[in-house]
Amino acid sequence: MGLYLLDYGAGNVQSLANTLKKLGHDFEWISSPADFHKATSLIFPGVGAFGSAIDGLTSRGLYEPLREYIASGKPYFGICIGMQVLFRSSLESPSSKGLGIIPSDIGVFSNVDKSVPHMGWNSVDLLDPAENAHEGLSAAASYYFVHSFRAAYEWDRPEVAQWAHSTTQYGREVFLATVRKGNVFACQFHPEKSGQAGLRVLDAWLRQSESERATSPPSPRVARAPKATDGFTKRIIACMDVRSNDDGDLVVTKGDQYDVRERTAAGGVQADAAGAVRNLGKPVALAARYYEEGADEICLMNITSFRHSPLLDQPMLAVVRAAAETVYVPLTIGGGIKDTVDPDGTPHSALEVAGAYFRAGADKVSIATEAVFAVEKMRTRPSADGLGEGDGTSAIETIAHAYGRQAVVVSVDPRRVYVEPTYDGPYKDELVFGKPDGPENERGRAWWYQCTVRGGRENRPLSVVQLVKGVEKLGAGEILLNSIDRDGTGLGYDLELVSLVRRSVRIPVVASSGAGRKEHFVEVFEKTGVEAALAAGIFHRREVSIEEVKEALAEAKINVRTA
Repeated sequence: MGLYLLDYGAGNVQSLANTLKKLGHDFEWISSPADFHKATSLIFPGVGAFGSAIDGLTSRGLYEPLREYIASGKPYFGICIGMQVLFRSSLESPSSKGLGIIPSDIGVFSNVDKSVPHMGWNSVDLLDPAENAHEGLSAAASYYFVHSFRAAYEWDRPEVAQWAHSTTQYGREVFLATVRKGNVFACQFHPEKSGQAGLRVLDAWLRQSESERATSPPSPRVARAPKATDGFTKRIIACMDVRSNDDGDLVVTKGDQYDVRERTAAGGVQADAAGAVRNLGKPVALAARYYEEGADEICLMNITSFRHSPLLDQPMLAVVRAAAETVYVPLTIGGGIKDTVDPDGTPHSALEVAGAYFRAGADKVSIATEAVFAVEKMRTRPSADGLGEGDGTSAIETIAHAYGRQAVVVSVDPRRVYVEPTYDGPYKDELVFGKPDGPENERGRAWWYQCTVRGGRENRPLSVVQLVKGVEKLGAGEILLNSIDRDGTGLGYDLELVSLVRRSVRIPVVASSGAGRKEHFVEVFEKTGVEAALAAGIFHRREVSIEEVKEALAEAKINVRTA
C-alpha cells in the first residue's frame, strides 16, 4: 500500500505520524508534486488557518496535484483543515479559494450562546444506520474538536447533503463532523487527539481495502433539528510545571504561591531536601500516566528554560517529542513563546519558536508575560471600543494568523489588590466584594485583580479584565486563568475571579489554581460555566485522581468524557 501523508507546512503533523506508527501502518511523506502519482492512499492532516493552508499548498506546487489526486478516485482522508479545504471557500479567509469538491462554503460559529472556538470533546450523530458504515465512529464516544469555522449541515441541499456522514451539535448549531462520498472521507475533529476512540476511526479506515476506501456510498438525507442540549463535555486538564533541578535534570515541580523550592524540613520534607526544587516526577512518564488515567488534555509549562534561546533548548523539545509519542490527547506547551535572539546574535520570531514546538508534537502554545506586554502596547493605539489596536507583530497575532486562534492560549497570572469598599479608582467597575457568609478574611473587604508577569514576580498596571479582553481581540483562542492567591492552597478555585473573566470574554476559559478536592471541580463548573478546569499538585501527589473527579462530575449531571 502506498500510504502518503501531506504536510503543507503548518500545524502539528507529527502527532498523526506517531499515531500511524502506533497502529502499525507504514507511510511516506508527500515531498513534491510527483509523489501524488506514487500514492495509492492519502491523508491530509490539518492544524491551522484556511488561508495559510491554501497558501502553503499553492506555494509548494501542491494545490492542483491534490485536486487531481482526489479527482482520480484514489482514497483520501482529510482531518480538520484537510476537510475544510474540500469546500469552495471559508469566511476565515474569504479571498482564498478552496478545492471546491463540496459545493458549499465554510461559515463561522456564532458566539451568542457559547464560547468560540469550539474547543474540546463532543459527541457525533451518525446519519447512516447501516452496519459497518461509520469508519469506526461511535455515537457513544466523544471526539476532540478545535475550530472556530464550520460546515453547516445543509440537509435540504441534496448536492451538499449527499456528502454528510455524521453531524455534531455545539450550542444550537448543527454542523458536519464527517463527510464521506466515493473515495473521500474527512473529519472535522482530530482522531489523532481523540484518545482510543479516535485511534479506532483511523485504524478502521486504514484496515479497509483500498477499493473499499474508494467506493463509499453517500449517506441518507436526514433532517437534523438542534437538540435541547449538545454533546459538549467539560475538560479536565492535567498540568505539569517543568524545570531543571539543581542537578540539571528536567523534573515536574509544583509551587505554593509560585515558590517551587521546599521551604523547611518540616511536613515530611527531609532536612537535606530543604531548599531544593520540589520533584514530583519525570514529565514524560507523568504525561503518559495522565493520558491513561483519562485526562482530556495535558499542559507542559517550562518555567525556567527558554531564558536565552528556546530553539536551542533541546531537552524540552525532546520532552514534547517523547510525550507526543505516548499521549493521544491535546498537548499544550508554554514558556518562552516570544521573539528571541540566540547568544550568537541569530534572531528568532515567536512564530518560528511556536512552529518548532508544533512540529515536535504540541497542539497549542501558551503565552504569558508577552501577552501582557502586547496588550499594554495595543492600549497605546486608540480604538473605538477602548481596547486599543494591535499592530500585527505580537506573538498572539502572528501565531493566530498562521495557525488559527485555536492554537493560541494565553496564561494569565493575576493577584488580588485590596482596596476600600468605597474605592472610586480606575478599576471600580471590576471590584469584587467579600460575601457576608464567605471566608472570614474576605468579609467586608473589596478587591480588584492585577496582572503580573515573569511568573508573578512583577506587577503591571493592567487589570485582569483589560488583559483578557485585549488578548481576545488580538486573536487568542483560550484563556488559562491562574490565581496567585489560591495557587497551592487547596482551598478551591477563586470563583469570583473565574466568574469575572468568564463574563468578560467569548472564548473558552480554563480555571486553574486552588483545587484540593473533587468537589472543587463540581463547584467551578456549576457556579462559573467555564469550559475546563486544570489541576496539578493534587494529581501529581495522587491526592485526588482524574477518575474520581469525573465520577463526581457525572454524579452532579455535568457532562464529561468517559470513552
